[in-house]
Amino acid sequence: MDEEMKAGEFKAKCLQVMDTVQKTRRRITITKRNIPVAKIIPIDETPRAIFGKLKGTITIKENIIDCIEENWDANT
Repeated sequence: MDEEMKAGEFKAKCLQVMDTVQKTRRRITITKRNIPVAKIIPIDETPRAIFGKLKGTITIKENIIDCIEENWDANT
């Protein structure tokens, strides 16, 4: 979850906040009257590729290669 900071506080500490984001790699959401208006993120942060995103999330418990020994007709 992103950290939140009020716009007035960001205005007073802008350069310090940018340094903190760069060093800690944490995002900060700037709010105005408790409504998010901007987000400060590390510049070299790249979105993850969609391919391989779920890698390591599935566990195969049985043999998925062998026949299931069930008769079926593909034309029905």
